[in-house]
Amino acid sequence: MDFREEASGQDEKARTIWLEEGEMIIVPKGIEHCPVAEEECHVLLFEPVSTLNTGNTENELTRKELTKI
Repeated sequence: MDFREEASGQDEKARTIWLEEGEMIIVPKGIEHCPVAEEECHVLLFEPVSTLNTGNTENELTRKELTKI
């Protein structure tokens, strides 16, 4: 998982946390993050229903109504 952090008054710096199969991470609310993988993988994300799939950006890819399982 890649994170972008702002150092107080300085340029942004990046941080990466490496996860292996079966591991999990909890990303606190408001922390900008980007899941990445070196090869195809399956992930399971749990988010509140109010979380937009496009983050703070609304465009043609934004799904406002999600299917329930």
